[in-house]
Amino acid sequence: MAAAPAIPRTGSTRAQLPPCYYEGYLEKRGAKEKVARRLWTCLCGNTLFFFNNPKDTNYVEKLDLSGFVSLIDDPSRDRNLEAARLNLRMKNGEIKLTAPNLEARELWKGFLYSVVDLAVPTTLTLLPGQLHMLKEVVEKEKMRRKARASSRAPSSPLSLPLVGEIPACFRPVSRTEAEVLLERHPDCGNMLLRPGRDGSSLAVTTRQDLNGSVFRHYRVTQKQQGGYIIDVENPIPCPTLHDVINALVEKTAGTLQPFILEEPYEENITFVSSNDENGERTLHCAPSGPLSRAPSLPPKQVGTDRWSLRSQTRSPSSSPRSFSPSGSPSSSMRRLVLSPSPLSQSLTDELKQKLEKRRTSQE
Repeated sequence: MAAAPAIPRTGSTRAQLPPCYYEGYLEKRGAKEKVARRLWTCLCGNTLFFFNNPKDTNYVEKLDLSGFVSLIDDPSRDRNLEAARLNLRMKNGEIKLTAPNLEARELWKGFLYSVVDLAVPTTLTLLPGQLHMLKEVVEKEKMRRKARASSRAPSSPLSLPLVGEIPACFRPVSRTEAEVLLERHPDCGNMLLRPGRDGSSLAVTTRQDLNGSVFRHYRVTQKQQGGYIIDVENPIPCPTLHDVINALVEKTAGTLQPFILEEPYEENITFVSSNDENGERTLHCAPSGPLSRAPSLPPKQVGTDRWSLRSQTRSPSSSPRSFSPSGSPSSSMRRLVLSPSPLSQSLTDELKQKLEKRRTSQE
């Protein structure tokens, strides 16, 4: 099977782009485009970059494959009988691609699946050499993503304290993530504020449409005496970050608008439960009625109990020979023990008599 025509690139004309795994001509037609355009297409990392011709250094459009859904062959005939069509379905729409021939379409599918799934596809008709190429691409892409994740510095929080209220268009994202956000949500605005790459400054990223997406990045630095400056050829001083955004809106006559993404929230509480019999897991919606509260216990009278306990243990009289009232269970026994018995009384009388006799005899 012949490989699709591709022109290898040399030099560092596009060093800012990820490594190029495959490239060649494709006809592209988006959901809002009426006519397809023949563009030189490069698969760099997990992104498709489109150029007007192979010698261009600036791309006119790009497509991030992180929103990939499916890739389906289109059996409809093209005016070029050898051409092979392909429908690339993304989360935000469908894109129609046309390869020069069936072999080129099959190889494009192999490269796209490899960078999306990070695995060599097994359902395509490819030669052993082409499968080996895809295996190398998978390994390179894994290493690229791993290195990118380990080297990516945290974009928030900033190392400098922000003065005043932060605008709603501030997003703690990197430069690339800002471009993706603006491109995916064009109806939410075309300008956002983000942390700078060095962590000690801010940046404004804008997106406009000129035969494709055109991105611009402006540095915003904080002054030592307070306030901010938009670092352009003629610096623009601004007291607050809100003034930074307003200045860019005014300078462009309202063409630039702050990016406000209203993310939806759930209206109902849902949970997943499993069936004990068949193990099937089902999503349920929690009831929206008021919670049923259990009856509360009466409050414990701490002060009253403590006082009654003291009144029971404390003697009502200061006399050491006084005991509990007669109503208490132990009162009868205490009286029995302390009242003198007849025997003890007689012994006492006899002892008294002996003492009297001894006293008389001594006198």
